[in-house]
Amino acid sequence: MTKPVIETTAMIAGMRPELQDAEFAFVVWPHDKAWPEGTRASCMEAEGLSLIVPIDAAPAGAISMKCITLRVHSSLEGVGLTAAVSDALAQSDIPANMVAGYHHDHVYVPSNLAEKAVAVLLDLQQGAGK
Repeated sequence: MTKPVIETTAMIAGMRPELQDAEFAFVVWPHDKAWPEGTRASCMEAEGLSLIVPIDAAPAGAISMKCITLRVHSSLEGVGLTAAVSDALAQSDIPANMVAGYHHDHVYVPSNLAEKAVAVLLDLQQGAGK
C-alpha cells in the first residue's frame, strides 16, 4: 500500500485521471429496495437515500454520468485537490460531482463531456508538475 499524498501540488501532479468505461446515474432509492448490482456509492440525505448506480438501473431520463478516478492516493487530510479539480472543470463549463473514497477521489461528469474533462484534468496535472 502506498503512503497517502498530503501536499497539494504533489496530489495534483500525481492525480493521473483515468476514465472508467461504465455509465452511471445519481438516483434517489427506496430504503426497502435492494441496491442494484454495481452500485458505486451511497449518501443518506434528509430527503432520502441517494445512490450512484449503473445507468441501466436508473429510471428513464436519468442523467448519464461517467466516472473519472484520480489515481493518486490522496490523504483524507490533504487540502486543495478537490478545489483545484472543481475549479479547472468549472473554467471549462463542465459540471463535476466529487466523491471521495479512502484511497482515491472520483469525479462524475456528464457522459458527453467526459473526454473533454479528462483533457482538462491532464492539463491541470501537467501544469502542477512544472
